Amino acid sequence: MDIRSSLEGLKSLLGTQAATTVAAQQTRSSAAATNALGSDQATVSSAGSEVAQTMGDSDVRMDKVAIIQAALAAGSYDVSSSAVASKVVDSMLDEQS
Repeated sequence: MDIRSSLEGLKSLLGTQAATTVAAQQTRSSAAATNALGSDQATVSSAGSEVAQTMGDSDVRMDKVAIIQAALAAGSYDVSSSAVASKVVDSMLDEQS
């Protein structure tokens, strides 16, 4: 029976460790943290790639958007209330079917 291994086992049971052991563990854990930080990676799923591709192929008509934005800024954009009500009803009916 080796008395040193018995003492180390007793110290670990009691929760006491030699100062050199604690320092060595702290050094190892900080080195592991540094390695973990340096190896972070991010990947984009296939759905994310598809979204990125379709963003470039937008069917938004920017000329119409600019005209509507100018009318809104000038306060001259007018939509009939019956057209709004019709779209709201159509939207509600589409959700139910």
